[in-house]
Amino acid sequence: MKRLVPGAAALALIAVSACGYALEGRANNVPAHVKRIGVPTFENQSSTADLDRVLSDAVRIELRGRGFVVVQEATGVDAVITGVLRPIEVNVLALTDTTRQASKYAMTVQAALEFKDLTANKTIWSNPAVRVTEEYEATGTISINDPAAIFSQDANALQRLARSFARWVVSAALEGS
Repeated sequence: MKRLVPGAAALALIAVSACGYALEGRANNVPAHVKRIGVPTFENQSSTADLDRVLSDAVRIELRGRGFVVVQEATGVDAVITGVLRPIEVNVLALTDTTRQASKYAMTVQAALEFKDLTANKTIWSNPAVRVTEEYEATGTISINDPAAIFSQDANALQRLARSFARWVVSAALEGS
């Protein structure tokens, strides 16, 4: 077996680092001084109970997974993510052949969000029209226009929607897209 020359190993490391590879979890769009992020509970303008708490918690968890210190307060932090949640849209995607009841539907959460660097008093990212959709199989006879009915019949539906929302929001905020 041949030994790798130390200089060649260093050269290979430099070449790989120059190809655009980066550690997952910390995007280049976030200033280096941002270590502690506040995510106060989002404002809930929907009629869906606990939507604000569940989505805010999911965003906090996703940010922690990316290596940030995350708190619920908007003070004493380097940056803050704030949001206003709009009513959830429910759309039927498929009907059963026999009874013409919903067999598959999509729920879309809509929000206006901002990620602001409090140290520099500068907006890092904002999107007034965030839309995240998750598809679900119908689990029984439900009122297709009522997200609360869907969430009560499918206990995991809101959690799945929250995880999708959080992944999208955090990726967009950190990458600036």
